[in-house]
Amino acid sequence: MDSGALARERPERICRDRSDAVARKLDELADGIVTPVTVKRGLIARLHYLTWTDHSLKAARDAGLTVTDRTLKAWLEERRRPSNANLERIDAAYRQVRRHNVARHLLRRLNAAGGTRVEIHPLNQSQVPRPLQRLVEYRAMNVRRWDRIVETWAVGDHQGLDDAWEDVIVDLGSQWGQYEYVTNVGFAA
Repeated sequence: MDSGALARERPERICRDRSDAVARKLDELADGIVTPVTVKRGLIARLHYLTWTDHSLKAARDAGLTVTDRTLKAWLEERRRPSNANLERIDAAYRQVRRHNVARHLLRRLNAAGGTRVEIHPLNQSQVPRPLQRLVEYRAMNVRRWDRIVETWAVGDHQGLDDAWEDVIVDLGSQWGQYEYVTNVGFAA
């Protein structure tokens, strides 16, 4: 992936801490259903995903979807529509179950061939007056072991992911602190 293509597609969003960008990229790689949950097609697709097997239904219930089977059936048959709060629960449960289901596959992809090349893009400083801008450029590195990163991401352990990512970026040497807040972390897996 060339840095120009990555720069064109990256959203100009500041990540609150170092692992937000990594979690966002892993979510992007794992995301299956693109249609929003507020649209009928997106809702039905998520409900089918969450109720396809007894195992997925149990995982959905563990993830916070605690409605009765009768209510789920009514939603699937489109006789009733979930409230906004339930739409959020459905979407959150879908994301958590999806993360769990794709973690092994994603880990194999990221660890393949000795690791995955990662580009770290610092904050966009174009709005900062010239004399106050820091000279920070994007950095590239190869991450060889993704096990802890993917494991903490899959279970939704934000602090664990933050710690795991910090252990990786210290390989940038004395400059790693300049990449604590970033615009984007990009990797092609």
